[in-house]
Amino acid sequence: MKHLRMAAVLVGLAMAMGPRCTALGVGVSEADVEKIRSAMPDRPAAPPAQPRKLLVFTLCKGFKHDSIPVASKAIQIMGRRTGAFETVESDDPAVFAPESLKQFDAVCMNNTTGELFDDPALRQSLADFVKGGKGLVGIHAATDCFYKWRVYGEMLGGYFESHPWNEAVTVKIDDPAHALTQMFGGEGFAVADEIYQFGPGNAGWEAYSRERLRVLLSLDMAKTADKGKRADKDYAVAWVKPYGRGRVFYCSLGHRNEIFWNPKILAFYLVGIQFALGDLEADTTPSAPAPEASTAPGG
Repeated sequence: MKHLRMAAVLVGLAMAMGPRCTALGVGVSEADVEKIRSAMPDRPAAPPAQPRKLLVFTLCKGFKHDSIPVASKAIQIMGRRTGAFETVESDDPAVFAPESLKQFDAVCMNNTTGELFDDPALRQSLADFVKGGKGLVGIHAATDCFYKWRVYGEMLGGYFESHPWNEAVTVKIDDPAHALTQMFGGEGFAVADEIYQFGPGNAGWEAYSRERLRVLLSLDMAKTADKGKRADKDYAVAWVKPYGRGRVFYCSLGHRNEIFWNPKILAFYLVGIQFALGDLEADTTPSAPAPEASTAPGG
């Protein structure tokens, strides 16, 4: 009987704690943690206006990347080292319930894949969270999920179609004067990672467009073998965009573990996260102007 009472207490405590949360970066070796620490910025890119809290969501219903715990650990260290934010990791969809989500300033989709949840109330809660003035950060496979939920593609800005490259490539800085690209000094860089091609293939419609996004980084096709199939040869790597009153930052770098001990890429993720949290102003004007509406009859 005593054991039953104790079990009831434990169940009650678990229910009171709400959605399941996990320790960030479980399973990351000490050697890799040291590499992350050695490469991490020491201070925030901008002072936080108030204490910030970032939800790192890691659920996968498709391919599960080995880099997920490494990315989570890097983000945890980043927040603590710089004082820019606190992190909470979860793979429980219940964390998106409005009463749970309201404690956060931004959500980071860390290599999430597949149709993560289909509860319309939870989906609406996430969309309302961002549209209402909060932030969304996407790492690598964050574009490889929710193909059946069009709002997500519109919110994040693109859907994964394929990854023609998993090798050394050259990335160019599309917007050298932008507030989020200053760590690159206007110079492109070589990096080995799995590079995405965005397109309509998986979702059935094209979410990616420079008419809706401020593209910050893309493949330098003068220095990278063209293995993709886009007619425009436009292979974006990172962008920002607004969604309602909210802020969205996405970067496709993050398939390989070593991305998270690359000093400049860590600095880039820091400014992107701080932008999403609301502490760093950045231009989200689309890279390409939208075509003018036709004035012809029936246009």
